[in-house]
Amino acid sequence: MTTTFAILLGGALSVDDRVRALVDGARIIAADSGIRHAAALGLTPELWMGDFDSAVQSDHEAWPDVERQGHPAEKNYTDGELAIEAALERGAKKLIFVGALEGERTDHAGLHMIKAIALAERGLDIVLTSGEEEAVPVLPGRFTIDLPKGSLFSILPFSDLEGVVIENARYPLDGLDMVFGSSRTLSNIAEGPVTVGLNSGRGLLIARPHDFSGS
Repeated sequence: MTTTFAILLGGALSVDDRVRALVDGARIIAADSGIRHAAALGLTPELWMGDFDSAVQSDHEAWPDVERQGHPAEKNYTDGELAIEAALERGAKKLIFVGALEGERTDHAGLHMIKAIALAERGLDIVLTSGEEEAVPVLPGRFTIDLPKGSLFSILPFSDLEGVVIENARYPLDGLDMVFGSSRTLSNIAEGPVTVGLNSGRGLLIARPHDFSGS
C-alpha cells in the first residue's frame, strides 16, 4: 500500500495536470472544508476529519459514505494538523498539502509552511500546492525540482542559510551565505529543472510553475 498521502486543506486550489500528477496514486485525507477539492480532483477520501465548522451541508451530502472523524471546535490543533497526524499514523512517508498556500487565512498558510519544514526535518517528503503555487522545504543537502523554463521561483529563508546553491536558473548561486530575512533569493527564473543545495539552515522554495512574467 502506498505511503504517499494527499491532505486536502481549506485553501484555494486551481486543478491542472501538474496537481493531478502530484496526487496520482496517493491516499486521500480531507480536513474540514478541504473535502471540496476531492470532487475537483476526481478522488474519494478514505477519511474526512475536523470540527466541520467550515464545511457546509452540500459537502456532507456529497460524501455520505466517507469515514468521518469529528473533533470539537475548541481544541489545541488545527483540522489540518489532525489530518496530518492521521496520515502519519497510517504510515505516511510523503505528504502533499493540497490547498495549502492561498486562501482567506494567511495564518493557516503560514502554519502549513512551517509545518512542512518541521516534518521534512523529521525525514518526510513534503510538497505544498495551490495549483498556482508549489512549495518544497529546503534543508541541508541537494535536490532538483522540475520547473518549466521561464517560470518564477523564490527561496524564503526561515533561518540564516549557509552555502546556498542554485543551478539552472537565470540567477545562479554557488555557496552563498544569507542572513535570516534576506530577500536575495526572491524572484528567480528557472531555465528548466532547478537544482538547489544547502549546507546549513532551513528554508522553503516557492515556485509559480505557470507564471512566466519574469522571462
